[in-house]
Amino acid sequence: MSEINRRHILRTGGALGALGAVSLASPAQAAQSLWTWSPTGSVAATGSGADPRYVWDPEADPVAAAVLDSGDVAHVNALLRTWTRNDQPLPTGLPANVRDFMESARRLPGWTDQGKLAKAFDFNKKRGIYLGVLYGFASGMISTVIPHEARAVYHSKGGANLKDRISKTAKLGYDMTQRNGFQPDGQLIVTCVKTRLVHAAVRHLLPQSPQWTTGSDQDIPISQRDLLVTWHSLPTTVMQKLTGWGVPIAADESAAFLHSWQLCGHLLGIQDEYLPASWAEADSQAKQVLDPILGPTPEGKNLANILLNLGSTIDGGILTTHILGALTRFILGNQVAGWLDIPREPVWDPLLQTAWPPFIAVREGLLPFPLAPAAYWTLEEIIRQIALLFLSEGQTISIEIPDTNRPS
Repeated sequence: MSEINRRHILRTGGALGALGAVSLASPAQAAQSLWTWSPTGSVAATGSGADPRYVWDPEADPVAAAVLDSGDVAHVNALLRTWTRNDQPLPTGLPANVRDFMESARRLPGWTDQGKLAKAFDFNKKRGIYLGVLYGFASGMISTVIPHEARAVYHSKGGANLKDRISKTAKLGYDMTQRNGFQPDGQLIVTCVKTRLVHAAVRHLLPQSPQWTTGSDQDIPISQRDLLVTWHSLPTTVMQKLTGWGVPIAADESAAFLHSWQLCGHLLGIQDEYLPASWAEADSQAKQVLDPILGPTPEGKNLANILLNLGSTIDGGILTTHILGALTRFILGNQVAGWLDIPREPVWDPLLQTAWPPFIAVREGLLPFPLAPAAYWTLEEIIRQIALLFLSEGQTISIEIPDTNRPS
């Protein structure tokens, strides 16, 4: 199977995580903190300690720039559409620099632990309903209040068709949940390497956009620091929320989940000296790079509005938009909801506040089922139905190098 389609992701439960698709790229008024996090806390346990806001991707960036400058994008994309499995040889006819980069980038690092990856699959399967909610309404929606990311998404080619952009990143989320994601017959490594090349292309293209450069505090987007911010909006934020909700998680499962995301970060081009080696290090790093920079931007508000209204094609927005807004407020809090101009919901806001804790308690066996009203169980069905909003068009998903910025 060369590609997966949206309906397939929907059936397998990966659709809700597609909201996190906006991910991977400080309010202008907020000063960025100095970089003080030590590489001794990374998976590499050593490193230069260089501020990641001034580090990009020295391996991928010149390759993408050469493809764009030579006008070879359509040819390379056509060849790469046929490359879908981790163990599949690269297509014949690729430019030598592209082939060399991808052969290197597809290799798993020496610190890969296959036992942890197997355990991570068990964790993903067991906690799938929570992960779907959190990838969507914690990771996905928080990306709209990460200023660098919101502006990069909005002004890049993908920002003009957000639903298509979501579906492409949903493929990464889908591949992450598969037992064979990192195995020879899986697809996650391919997806990550293609995404890494897309990021490099955006770095080359966005500085040519007058709309992006106006008011930007960056010369080049998607730095290592930006990638780290997005990384923390995914596994770090998810684990913090699960812990806050009181979901019991065994230590080996927690470590395995982290390991799978460390590997994903590596394959996406985050340098090992910046990848946290433990949850304690991840929390420490997130406090420095993620927490202080959250804030609203016009681009972020626009993207959030699009996300919250994707359900209008299903029911005219009569019900689904209200549920999506309430879930965002419940998970991310009143401040973020206020930044995004999300109105309060007199029905759904109190329902989530009162029903979610017992819902988790019932699912985790902490509250006897007979004592739980049926309404708690309706939450799970509501969440599953929300997936219908995003990936129901039956189209194929192809991660491709962009050749332009957002059309004017």
